[in-house]
Amino acid sequence: MIKAEITGKDLNNHLVSIEKDGMTLFSLENGLFRGAFYNGTYMVNQMRANHNLGILETMVLGQAELCAAMLIPLMKGREHITFRYETDGAARGFSVEADSAGYVRGHLLQDTIPVDKPLENWDLAPFFGNGTVSISRMSDGMKQPQSGTTEIKYRNIARDLTWYFAQSEQIHTAVNTGIQFDRQGNVIGAGGLFLQAVPDTGGNKSPDGLLGRSAQTGAGMQSPDEINILTEKIENVFQLAPSLGQWFAEGGNRNNIIMGLFREFKPVILLERDVIFDCPCSTRYFTQRIKNLGEKDLNDIIKNDPDPLEVICRNCGSVYHITKQMLQDA
Repeated sequence: MIKAEITGKDLNNHLVSIEKDGMTLFSLENGLFRGAFYNGTYMVNQMRANHNLGILETMVLGQAELCAAMLIPLMKGREHITFRYETDGAARGFSVEADSAGYVRGHLLQDTIPVDKPLENWDLAPFFGNGTVSISRMSDGMKQPQSGTTEIKYRNIARDLTWYFAQSEQIHTAVNTGIQFDRQGNVIGAGGLFLQAVPDTGGNKSPDGLLGRSAQTGAGMQSPDEINILTEKIENVFQLAPSLGQWFAEGGNRNNIIMGLFREFKPVILLERDVIFDCPCSTRYFTQRIKNLGEKDLNDIIKNDPDPLEVICRNCGSVYHITKQMLQDA
């Protein structure tokens, strides 16, 4: 990937002054619930710079990639996940990817989202319509990705991802994202919070509930009724979380939320890890892709196309210039 410069002296000074990007993994109630809290302020700014996005487009793709980052803690071994949101609304949707190596990338299905009138708030529902949410997982050793799809219900990216887990994977999950802009339209805070009842534990709530799954009783374990009560309490506390974008914009840190907001549920910090906006694309990668088109198409490109070719990676916005000599070299 070719990393674009994040411009603006005030913005760069602000990014240096707040908590550094990173993800904290934690557990609640002796491992009955797992969570992740991610400061992705720099990540969203890098994504925006690379794709050269406007404010509305940054809000849509930024929330999508924050959600994708929340999927990384669920990965086992070497795994790659694609989170896709397709709608008949003006925004059309997005396709974003997350990798167990710790990077996210992706693109909008509509590069410039049409706007009929000035935005009055950051409710994205008017720009989404009917459609589907899908997640595809690809792990080492798999010949085909494992995929699941549900219909869009809320026209809200985080809530529809929550709905996907409840319906498609039957694991009820809570996801919250937030992006804060300043008066100049700069992203000054961005983050995501994720909670999930560990499979085969948690409450037996309705599909609309944020957390919970049927529990098996045993030595040292709460009864299903006790788990249900606990789940409801954690769900209520989760909904009390402040605006995550504003929290990080004003200098808040991850530990204060985890250890403060969830203090009655025995929070334990498990791991800190980096999650960044990145892409494995390169000049060599796209050169080889063009060479693999076939002799007829390759000869046509060498004969008729401009030199150098300009290739843009749709997942990160990097622009590569590939000469015809590079295509002819062995």
